[in-house]
Amino acid sequence: MALNIDTDVGRFRQIVRGRVREELRRFMTRGEMIGRKGRNLVSIPLPRVDLPHFVHSPGGQSHVGQGDGDVGDVLGQAGQEGNGKGQAGNLPGEHILEVEMTPAELAELLGEEFGLPRIQPKGRKNIEARTTRYTGIATAGPESLRHFKRTFRQALKRLVASGVYDPDRPVIAPIREDRRYRTFKRLPAPQANAAIFYVMDVSGSMGDEQKEVVRIASFWLDTWIASQYRGLSTVYIVHDAEAHEVDRDTFFRTRESGGTVISSAYRLALKIVEERYNPTDWNLYLFQFSDGDNWSQGDTERCVEMLRDKILPTLNLFAYGQVESPYGSGQYLQDLRRPFGDDERVVLTPIEGKDGIPRAVKSFLATGR
Repeated sequence: MALNIDTDVGRFRQIVRGRVREELRRFMTRGEMIGRKGRNLVSIPLPRVDLPHFVHSPGGQSHVGQGDGDVGDVLGQAGQEGNGKGQAGNLPGEHILEVEMTPAELAELLGEEFGLPRIQPKGRKNIEARTTRYTGIATAGPESLRHFKRTFRQALKRLVASGVYDPDRPVIAPIREDRRYRTFKRLPAPQANAAIFYVMDVSGSMGDEQKEVVRIASFWLDTWIASQYRGLSTVYIVHDAEAHEVDRDTFFRTRESGGTVISSAYRLALKIVEERYNPTDWNLYLFQFSDGDNWSQGDTERCVEMLRDKILPTLNLFAYGQVESPYGSGQYLQDLRRPFGDDERVVLTPIEGKDGIPRAVKSFLATGR
């Protein structure tokens, strides 16, 4: 009897997808659970997914199918417990399945889990377009979409199942019932470009734990926003009393000491926008992370003025995440809430350690901007 392996593989992928979605919020709080593999795959170690398998190593024990036996013979038992002593065993242990998913698949799961609206891009490069994605196989369709390999395979399965297949004369002639056709969906195709600005305070009060929270959150922000646009550019800015543009690795590894002047980061971001990212052509996002300290109330007032008059008019979204720290005062979040708490372009949220990442990511992305 011929087995439909493709159906089984598809069913297993659906099981894995369901398990990833069930535990998505847990993955979002544990950075070691997600790692990039090249540019197009994300590797997720996923526990408790049992795969059927054969074990070939009887090790001197009697097993079913190994010749004659006598009544009372003990067969090998899978899952025997040991006392941790003795030689290596021959029984399988509990393994973690490492699942590979594309960023697009992860973004789809993220959108489903949080009910995220599709982003509505702005800018003159936002041209309405749709793309075709082949999603399955059907028994009817236009001849231009006939899947020849699937058709041939179906004909072979029919001949084998009916007992008329002759391996010495392997003549396979598909009939009408064997024909298989590709099916497709029309999906919106991202056309606009986007640029994300990540701004982080790297003064002495922002430690490794706070930077890890920012690293994990930025992965999910990148994943969702990249799925909504044709092209994505990323800018990393670190600041203490001065601001610098850096690469991604430096962004998460830099540790400075000294004061915090937030306005220095805003000035640098504005300069980069002016030089490289015309807001008419680009959809711009600024995600700022800090423990809430600024060196003076006077600089905070300058920051509010810059945000209101210069920065917000250029952005799709300004999001401020205040990372919990034993050393930060947390005052900056309160200072932003008074002038911008009701502005739809602004999202302000505290992030209480890694457990606060899912809620922060959802609040950042739920605006659909």
